[in-house]
Amino acid sequence: MRIVVLGSGISGLSTAAELLRGRHEVIIVSATPITATTSFLAAAVWFPTAAGPADRVRAWSDTTFEHLAALAAAGAPGVRMCESTALYRDEPAVPAWSRSVRSFRAAGPGELPPGYGFGFRFAVPLVEMPTYLPFLSAQVDAAGARRVRRTVHRLADLADLSPDVVVNCAGLRAAELVGDPDAYPIRGQIVRVTNPGLSVSIRDEAHPLGRAYVHPRAADCVLGGSLEPGEWETAPDPELTRSILRRCRDLAPALAESQVLETLVGLRPGRAEVRLELDTVALPGIPVVHNYGHGGSGITIGYGCALESAALVAAL
Repeated sequence: MRIVVLGSGISGLSTAAELLRGRHEVIIVSATPITATTSFLAAAVWFPTAAGPADRVRAWSDTTFEHLAALAAAGAPGVRMCESTALYRDEPAVPAWSRSVRSFRAAGPGELPPGYGFGFRFAVPLVEMPTYLPFLSAQVDAAGARRVRRTVHRLADLADLSPDVVVNCAGLRAAELVGDPDAYPIRGQIVRVTNPGLSVSIRDEAHPLGRAYVHPRAADCVLGGSLEPGEWETAPDPELTRSILRRCRDLAPALAESQVLETLVGLRPGRAEVRLELDTVALPGIPVVHNYGHGGSGITIGYGCALESAALVAAL
């Protein structure tokens, strides 16, 4: 079939890759280059965040974890398994995601920064999106995808491409195209700093100043961050930048001497539940598979959602 995939972030490209494996003709439509997508800005460490429903997210997360772990083992550019620490001030229950990660254990006293009495150590995939997303995009192009650069205001704007199926992976704009009242932006602000020699990813989801994470990459560290539902502002907030730096230095004191490289803001596609389903009403005569609303879990569930989207197409 001829399939139009709307969107070129991690969801659109992953779905396109699976459809191409199924020998479909794939046309990827996007308004911007991949460098302008929210995916390109993402810290992109596997960790279920702000997505539902829980049972489907768990299945998609597990599938995606194994896929990313296999990419890391194969040496895919920008993908590696990363030792990680989740920090707690009070003794926590064992988290539900513990069964999905590798090498899960209690953190020892020497692995905890000052002020923290508890923590868990584990290994998860970390994806450097400025490296991996162009790699995935090139793979999709090599497999025969056609690219169309245009702004789409409604799904009917795709009719001239004569699609047999449309797959809607347009992130936050995906909901706008179909008038979905359940979708909303989740503003995220991160700070990129020089890496003082860190190799372990660290997070505290309950820091008094707000959620905090430190994700070391090859040439920098990504510090975050914010989850602000309903906020559309894309200009960085200087006060929030200062807060992120303070809370992340609590997690990793070595960051005190790091140089700030830039502050970035992205709008995650929020929804109480990911919309992944077949729609025969939105575009009369042409089936539409919706794949959007991943919240802060795009890299965590993206491949699992791509497989399910391709399966919905295959069943037509």
